[in-house]
Amino acid sequence: MKTDFSKPYDPKLVEPEIYQQWLDSGYFNPDNLKIKSLKIKNYIVYMPLPNVTGTLHMGHALNNTLQDIIVRYHRMRGYRTLWLPGTDHAGIATQYKVEKELRKKDTSRFELGREKFVEHVWRWKEEYGGIILDQLKKLGVSADWSRLRFTMDEAYAKDVLAAFVHYYDKGWIYRGLRTVNWCPRCGTSLSELELEHREDQGTLWYLKYPLADGSGSIVVATTRPETMLGDTAVAVNPKDKRYAKLVGKTVKLPLTGREIPIVEDLKIDPSFGTGAVKVTPAHDILDFEIGQRHNLETIQVIDDRGKMNENAGEYAGLKTEEARAAVAAKLQDGGFLENKEPYAHNVAVCYRCGHVIEPIPSTQWFLKMETLAKNAVKAAKSGKVKIRPENFEKTYFDWLLNIRDWTISRQLWWGHQLPVWFCKNQTEISNSQFPISNKNLKLKIKNSSAEDFVVSVKKPAACPICKNCDMVQSVDVLDTWFSSALWPFAGLSASDRKKYYPGNAVITARDIINPWITRMIFSGIEFMGKVPFSDVFINGTILTKDGRRMSKSLGTGVDPLKYIEQYGADATRFAVVWQATGQDIHWDEAAVAAGRKFCNKIWNAARFVLQNEPSSAALAKGGNAKPQTTADKEILGKLAKIKKETEKSIEQFEFAKALQNLYDFFWHDFCDVYLEESKKQLANKDTEETTKAILTATIGESLILLHPFMPFVTEAIHQNLKSAGDEFLMITAW
Repeated sequence: MKTDFSKPYDPKLVEPEIYQQWLDSGYFNPDNLKIKSLKIKNYIVYMPLPNVTGTLHMGHALNNTLQDIIVRYHRMRGYRTLWLPGTDHAGIATQYKVEKELRKKDTSRFELGREKFVEHVWRWKEEYGGIILDQLKKLGVSADWSRLRFTMDEAYAKDVLAAFVHYYDKGWIYRGLRTVNWCPRCGTSLSELELEHREDQGTLWYLKYPLADGSGSIVVATTRPETMLGDTAVAVNPKDKRYAKLVGKTVKLPLTGREIPIVEDLKIDPSFGTGAVKVTPAHDILDFEIGQRHNLETIQVIDDRGKMNENAGEYAGLKTEEARAAVAAKLQDGGFLENKEPYAHNVAVCYRCGHVIEPIPSTQWFLKMETLAKNAVKAAKSGKVKIRPENFEKTYFDWLLNIRDWTISRQLWWGHQLPVWFCKNQTEISNSQFPISNKNLKLKIKNSSAEDFVVSVKKPAACPICKNCDMVQSVDVLDTWFSSALWPFAGLSASDRKKYYPGNAVITARDIINPWITRMIFSGIEFMGKVPFSDVFINGTILTKDGRRMSKSLGTGVDPLKYIEQYGADATRFAVVWQATGQDIHWDEAAVAAGRKFCNKIWNAARFVLQNEPSSAALAKGGNAKPQTTADKEILGKLAKIKKETEKSIEQFEFAKALQNLYDFFWHDFCDVYLEESKKQLANKDTEETTKAILTATIGESLILLHPFMPFVTEAIHQNLKSAGDEFLMITAW
């Protein structure tokens, strides 16, 4: 675009036109790049899939700007560069969002029924699901939009279901009744990685459990006295000598009189409370595992709606918080409450709706993780995958080395329905989001037999079980992370997989290292035989200036679109990168204003250079950038140095360092020093032409170096340089 440099830089005029030019060029698609050598290397970046419910926030602005920097850098370096974009169907989040909209219309998904509800979600997705993508374009994201994928696309869904069948055929997927994390609000199971934890100022209750032989009592500590109605043991650590003589004895459970054993287990923390804890297998995952090891009965006293069930006797129907107070009062009246004290502890909540999690027994589908976890550990330890900064390797390894089998089924209506088919005549299939509440159960982990169901992507033509029914598909859907774990290859067409797998880099936030990064790694190894990428960079978290979490619901969120509208995308990009010097960023709006000033500085410097650009004839001869003065030598020397420093910093993912060094070079070395010195040299006929050539060469190279960080203003200036010709800056050779 030809620009009037007599006017101040106006991003509102420049940025939309420039972005449309980029789109029209087709150069975001690597297949359209003018690559001369067939031996040229690929460089592939996988976009962390934004939810279709999402809108741009500061974390997205930072994350996508950093990705855009490495993508634009490698594209200019001549790599066949692909940035693969997509959106995630976000099962829980989308269903929650749409259900809220339905409630405003005084209806519900149950009134619509499953089929019509899913149709409604698809219509909602078509109307609102692309909002965040349009916002990313305003930021300057140069992803290959022609390859945009959605995790519920037909081709993607086919890969997801095939992955389930693959795992099942290997014996790694099984169905069983186990205690799982359950969200009463969303009505679904969750894996431990879908939980958030918030600090709760609760109470630690010390309860006396009388020994059955009348010789005394053992005191247990708990934060949830209401669950004691489902206790089936008391546990101590075998290394805790205080209780050695009590192991094997039984106690009478207060309020019920049931006798339960005292067992020992290495998982008990002797430093918590008294070192003795109550074991409630139905309502704690660790307790469930203890129960399996000791063959304990499992008694469920809380149902799937978060209320006490019939096994809770007089407390049935109460919410857990109500039952807690009532049970504690009765324990105190009965002389079973020895002490209580304030206790701050973390409470697990649903990562989408924020409701407190209730562990309950539920029949779910699980993926065995032992081999998959070992493969992911090996990939990082061997160096095939490098995690930066290195301190995040601990997060990665800690989870993998202490992994549990993955609960992959969800009781939702929006998502990839399990490729599991039940015999209608032999299986009761509920269409409710809630499973049937369990009463007294002695749980055993086992795979369902082949007689119960058939696993197949396609519906069986005939039922192999009863030989006389139309088989019914499982009502469960897969965990959203199961499908997003396949993104590096399921997001590519069959032909693209041969050309663009494996990739190179993923940049993401630390909260999805294990939900997404680790799962992509072991999925890539399992299905493609290679790790999906070699570099993982964890960007920092943007906090408020005073260090609080940014949140729209808490009123602490900041909308990056406001800055783009007021200051421009380049200024916004400048601000998020400039402040990304450590892991967490205490957001300072002043950095955006500084970014705008820098845009103006670049613009004004370019105006001066354009006014003194060599003639077309001189440029045709290659110009004469051979230094004649000390100032010439110094600026060219510093230009060569900053180029090397920028390359090294970008390739080391040190983005803030690269930008700050470029800022110092351009503002101080070029503008403050050389531009001022050039005014004298331009007035001298002996140095005039050389100075013009050096000014042009320096501004041209500076625009190249700055382009990955501030693409709009640099592209606009580049297109007005005589030396640039008709080529876009975004594909100008580095």
